[in-house]
Amino acid sequence: MAYWLIKSEPTVYPWAQLVKDKRTSWTGVRNAQAAINLKAMKPGDRLFFYHSNEGKEIVGIAEVVKAAYPDPTDEAGKAVTVDVKAIEPIKTPVTLAAIKAEPKLKEFGLVRQSRLSVVPVSDEQWKFILKMSAA
Repeated sequence: MAYWLIKSEPTVYPWAQLVKDKRTSWTGVRNAQAAINLKAMKPGDRLFFYHSNEGKEIVGIAEVVKAAYPDPTDEAGKAVTVDVKAIEPIKTPVTLAAIKAEPKLKEFGLVRQSRLSVVPVSDEQWKFILKMSAA
């Protein structure tokens, strides 16, 4: 199993909407590096759900339920999407400020490539952020 972080603006598609929908296609990703990350995802991989722009915090855990396939919202036919489902909310949201303040997370993709909407999360980073969320 691999770990990832996906971002969504809470005014566009918040965590609460994924919980309500139970499952969704993660459409609209057009950045090449983010698309490579989507293509690497496999069913069963876990995801941190991050609210970007407003909130700037990890708020939930989701899971990939369908591997990459053509994004139906891309008229050019180049983009891909994956299907994800909500698993559980994070007990205590982990803010971007808290992540940036933690030396152990200085190499985390959210810090190093802050504009990328889909980033890998190492096993160590995943475990550490989960500990941060339990505080």
